[in-house]
Amino acid sequence: MKHLLTTAALAMATASPALSENWTMTSTWPSSLELIEIDKHWVDLANKLVDDDKLTIEFYEGGSLVPAGEVFGAVESGTIQAGADWPGYWAGRDSAFSPLSTTASLFNAVDYMNWIQEWGGAELYNEVYGKFGMVYLPYGVTNNESGFRTTSQPIRTLEDLAGLRLRLSGLEQGKLLEKLGGNQVSMAGGEIYQSLERGVIDGAEFSTPNVDFSGGFQQVTNFWSTPGWHQSSSVFGVMINKGSWDALDEETQERLQIAADATMLWSLSFTERRATEAYAQFQEAGTEITRLDDAALERVQQLANETIEEVACENPLSAKVYASQLSYLQDYATWRDASAPFNLGRTPNGPDLATIQACAE
Repeated sequence: MKHLLTTAALAMATASPALSENWTMTSTWPSSLELIEIDKHWVDLANKLVDDDKLTIEFYEGGSLVPAGEVFGAVESGTIQAGADWPGYWAGRDSAFSPLSTTASLFNAVDYMNWIQEWGGAELYNEVYGKFGMVYLPYGVTNNESGFRTTSQPIRTLEDLAGLRLRLSGLEQGKLLEKLGGNQVSMAGGEIYQSLERGVIDGAEFSTPNVDFSGGFQQVTNFWSTPGWHQSSSVFGVMINKGSWDALDEETQERLQIAADATMLWSLSFTERRATEAYAQFQEAGTEITRLDDAALERVQQLANETIEEVACENPLSAKVYASQLSYLQDYATWRDASAPFNLGRTPNGPDLATIQACAE
């Protein structure tokens, strides 16, 4: 009799539907900046792919729940289950976040996609975020950022950077700018417009042309110096509290990953088209657009390599990430260079792999 009751109880438990997980997710981006479209795309796709009785994600724009700088802590503590970000914002917690977000004159968007998907990059995101009790799904990538936009003084040569107060994100990026004579000013994206308007800064970089246009920068700057050597590509994604992730079944986890992979591919083509459209809009707005010459970019590459080696060798985990990236570049170079100019981008003359590998040990 006891056996029959136990069997019946187990059958009822099996027949009962599992309780649905309800996630709260926010972003570091306000709705006024077009980067939030990548976050929305992933949330919409994830909610379509995952059964409602297993998981529902409710998304809130940046700043509506917590300030942008507090999204990391909110996910880490479990106050919210998920948060969209750009990893470089957390470099103050661990410098290894920096190469997970962008590189100075190194990776392009396809390099990040290759490295994440096939050369071990995904595991390193989870190793770094895992230190803080989080799982990470990269789901957005953009090609190199616009460059610097200035109000009254154009940047036509590297010498023009001397003494300028420029809003710039990134650990290595700030050190590189200082070597070139400029001064890094850190501030959230939502503060850039007013700071330019009031003359608090002389110029700024933020993102791709379409995102910069959505921020209204054409209204408060007159000059645009390309290319965006400081951030040759950028990655975005979602931080997920480890406890919330572990509460999901494997099928749901897999579907969230599928949504991330699909969103990353979409994000590249979406932002490239929007950047092309925005370039024309900046021209129509009367912005003077110039490009640094190849000799200047070669000088930037030399200083970027030096800076990357310095920063990487201050933190074995950062060195481990950079060593993985440089190993990918070295491995891929044989095929990429053999099929040039019809392959994907360039093989940069980057930092010394052996030097950085030694710092990772």
